Amino acid sequence: MSDDDYSATVLGSHWISGPPERADVAPDRVDGSVLRFGPGVTAAAVAPFPVVPGPAVARRRGGLRRYALAAAVLVAVLACLGWQRYGPGIAVRDVAVTTDPAGPACGGAADVVAVVRTNGRPGTLTYRWIRSDGTRSETLTERVPRGRQEASLHLLWTFQGAGNYPAKAQLELMEPTRRTSAAAEFTYRCAP
Repeated sequence: MSDDDYSATVLGSHWISGPPERADVAPDRVDGSVLRFGPGVTAAAVAPFPVVPGPAVARRRGGLRRYALAAAVLVAVLACLGWQRYGPGIAVRDVAVTTDPAGPACGGAADVVAVVRTNGRPGTLTYRWIRSDGTRSETLTERVPRGRQEASLHLLWTFQGAGNYPAKAQLELMEPTRRTSAAAEFTYRCAP
């Protein structure tokens, strides 16, 4: 290429090697593969419409309002999750005690079942069984996980020998609330 083919204002795409471009100087306009530099080309000459900068201050003030709804939703979700995790504990709604009213067979055992309905919160039930023969179980506990709304508490009462014995098993719920009215009655019958 000769010096006559070189132009300072028009650079062809075939011109690959040349002086390195300065990063701080941007071209005023790009026309295909032609870059134009210089003070004679302004933004007003390039744009087909007048260039008017927008108010930057108004955009900054609206930014807080734009995120207010998202922030309110986030706070509401966090409050709901906190209430579920750290809100009130387990509460008992109902207690029912049942067994086979016919009673166990000779030398058999009666399975007395107490169904405790809860509010679905996690917690521990503390209870004991009181039998009509004068015995009481030791204090027992049942761990209820989150979401489970029923807990089944079993008493296995074994009988031996001949005779008739009217029996009553009562659940004494000590924690979270005290309820002693749930009981089941049956008769053990064994003929000699």
